[in-house]
Amino acid sequence: MFFLNKMFQLRDKANPDAEKPFLDHLEDLRVMVTRVVLTLLIATVACFAFRNDLMDILKKPITEVWENRHQAALPSDIALEDWEKALAFADVAPQLENNHPHLAENWWQELDKGRLRPLTRAAIVYRAAELLPEEKREDFLKKLPETEQEIKDLTLQLLEKKPATDLNASGNLRLMSSLKPTETFMLTMKLAFFAGIVVSFPFLLYFILQFVIPGLKAEERRALWPAMAIGFGLFLGGVLFAYYLVLPEVLNFFYDWGSEIGVSNDWRIGYYISFATQFVLIFGLSFELPVIVMTLVHLEILSHTMMRETRSYAILAIVIIAAIITPTPDAFTLMLLAGPMIFLYEVCIWLSYFHEKKRDRREQEEEDEHLRRLLADPDPEDELHGDEEIDDGEPITDDDDYMDYPGEHQNPEEDPDYDPLDPDDDIPEEEKDRK
Repeated sequence: MFFLNKMFQLRDKANPDAEKPFLDHLEDLRVMVTRVVLTLLIATVACFAFRNDLMDILKKPITEVWENRHQAALPSDIALEDWEKALAFADVAPQLENNHPHLAENWWQELDKGRLRPLTRAAIVYRAAELLPEEKREDFLKKLPETEQEIKDLTLQLLEKKPATDLNASGNLRLMSSLKPTETFMLTMKLAFFAGIVVSFPFLLYFILQFVIPGLKAEERRALWPAMAIGFGLFLGGVLFAYYLVLPEVLNFFYDWGSEIGVSNDWRIGYYISFATQFVLIFGLSFELPVIVMTLVHLEILSHTMMRETRSYAILAIVIIAAIITPTPDAFTLMLLAGPMIFLYEVCIWLSYFHEKKRDRREQEEEDEHLRRLLADPDPEDELHGDEEIDDGEPITDDDDYMDYPGEHQNPEEDPDYDPLDPDDDIPEEEKDRK
């Protein structure tokens, strides 16, 4: 209730000529919430139709992390895709060659694209050497015949780089595992909902601003659309900044951290989708700081002077807020979120300065224009002479012969013998007796 009262006071301050009672504010709030819910519902349904594409887009950062990490563990002349195939063939080729030699030869002719067959044999030897003590691996490789020198060289390179020996098409990341029957459906709905927020954000921002700042004039409504476009651009910029720059770095950090302590990074798709969507959405909303600040400046709650003098407190508050809303506890992610917010706050200080200058200049121009009109075409009804008094709203001018009324003293200049102590001749007899 306290929050609603404060919000309604802001609405009244934004439009003092049309203050509303509490119940009318609640009705406006109901209309705004209804519009927001319907817009999100329509956007979510539309995004649900593209659920497969959305899933591929969101899986791309973690797939790149996996590929980069495993490619770095391979010799430079071996592609990760070839290494995956070689490991898969190494599980089948020995049994097929032992049991059906002629069939195995035909099988290799269908699959071998150049270096794939020796790489598969090197993978078999590499797996066997990995099971031996490290001091015995070199002697083990020396027993390879001279005709298999290429396999020996490949195995030595693999032992030096130590790539993973249990890769699969999912990159050893359990992206497609589900522990509950409804988990995949709810996961898809969650993804569509977050995508709906991104797609419908301009309309959501418009409805919210329309509620916070009611009673806009025609020119203010026209100016609201560019402001809304800027707000959506900031939100989209925050989402893209998190998706392309911050999220990959965070995933790399946690992947390396788990690998260094000997923990397998078997991340489930449900946890990853929740983490990634929350992550990019928080960055998108944090980039809306200029919209919030400039709205408060428009309501004259904040000013350039106040923001400049309290800059240090604002920076501290931004860091604290970033630490609370950041989905990861590391300081690196905290600074990646707080840094752009501090920069945007500095931009807001300059924007408020130019906004106040423009407002003061416009008010001065209106005042000068009003004064110019008064000097050019004064209103005769406003002209009063000297210390004139108003009787019943009508001005008393010099044209009124107020000296001719009975019972009033005549002008001494017209009668030099006039004695103010003598009764006036125009006073009735009964009045003279009272004197």
